[in-house]
Amino acid sequence: MKALITAGGHGTRLRPITHTQNKHLIPIANKPILNYALEYVREAGIKVVGIITNKDGSEVKDVYGDGKELGLSITYIPQERPSGLADCVRIAQPFIGNDSFVFYLGDNIIVGGIRRFIDEFRANDSNCHLVLAKVPDPERFGVPEIKDNHIVRIEEKPQKPKSDYAVTGIYIYDSSIFEAVNSIKPSARGELEISDAHQYLIEKGLKISYSEITGWWKDTGKPNDLLEANRLVLDNISPNIAGKVDQDSNISGRVIIGAGAEIKNSNVRGPAIIGSGTKIINSYIGPYSSIERDCVIQNSEVEFSIISENCKILNQKIRIEASLLGKDVTIIEANAKPFTNRFIIGDQSIIEIR
Repeated sequence: MKALITAGGHGTRLRPITHTQNKHLIPIANKPILNYALEYVREAGIKVVGIITNKDGSEVKDVYGDGKELGLSITYIPQERPSGLADCVRIAQPFIGNDSFVFYLGDNIIVGGIRRFIDEFRANDSNCHLVLAKVPDPERFGVPEIKDNHIVRIEEKPQKPKSDYAVTGIYIYDSSIFEAVNSIKPSARGELEISDAHQYLIEKGLKISYSEITGWWKDTGKPNDLLEANRLVLDNISPNIAGKVDQDSNISGRVIIGAGAEIKNSNVRGPAIIGSGTKIINSYIGPYSSIERDCVIQNSEVEFSIISENCKILNQKIRIEASLLGKDVTIIEANAKPFTNRFIIGDQSIIEIR
C-alpha cells in the first residue's frame, strides 16, 4: 500500500500567514502540520509516499527532501493549479499504479493514527473506505447520506445536509477510484470534486465502507482551527525539560522545554511547549501555548497561542491570547497604553503597539 498526501493549495483562509508560507508547514505543537500526516502513514507501515504540491514553489521539498530522515521514500507530484481533490488523485495515477493507497489531506490532524482504518478497509474487502466524523457544521464538508449502515449518497457542501457527519480528509482506495476520477466532470466551481468520485463508485455498485472517528479530528483550514488543533495535541504531550530553568521560575503541568532554551524568573503553566534556544524572561506562558525555537519573550504574557520561530515579544502590558504569529515577528512596546492584543500576523512583520 502507498500513501498520497496533499500539500498544495493557497491557504486563502489562513492569510496573511500563507502569503509567505505553505499552510502545511505551519507549526502545531512545534511541528509542521504535514509532519503528522507523514508520521501517521509511517506508523501504519507505509513507506512509499507521494506528496501533491503546487507547481511553483519548493518549500515542502526543501523541508522533507527524499523522506529518508523520516524513514520514507517521497515522490513529489506537482499540480498545475488547484483543481479539486479528485484531480489530485487523477494526476497521481502513474505514481500509484495498481496499488491500494491512503489518500490523506495534509492539513488534517486526528488522534490515534490511521492504521485502524486501513485494517477495516482490508477486513471489508472494500473498494473505498471513508472516515467520518460528527461535526456541528457539516455544510462545510462532503456529507454522506446513510441508510441501514450503508452510504447511499454523498454531497459536497450541501445547503441541507442529510446527516451530521463530515467525510474527513482520510480516504482509502483500491485502483477502481481512477475510473471514477477520470469519468466525472468539473463542478460549478470548476473543480473535480472527490464527493462526485465517491458518488460515481456508489452508482457503479462498488463497495464503500466507512469508519467513524471516536476521538478528535481537525481540519486546520482556518486560524481558529489551528489554535484548536494545537490545544488538542498539547493535551496529549508528556513533560520533558531539557533546557535551563532558574530557581526563580515555576513550571507547572505538562511542559516541554527544548534543549538550549532558558527560563528566567518566569512562570510556565502547561500544557505548553518551548522550543530549543528560546528565552523566556520575566514572563508568563499560559496553557495551550506553543513557542517555537529561537524566540525571545520578555516582560510579557502569552496564552493559547502559536508563536513561530525567531519571534520577539518584548515589554507587553496586556496578555497576548488566541494569537498566531508567523516567523520573525517582532512585537515591541510603544509609549501609550494598548487596548487589546489579538494577532494573526504574517512572516517578517513588526508590530508597534500603542
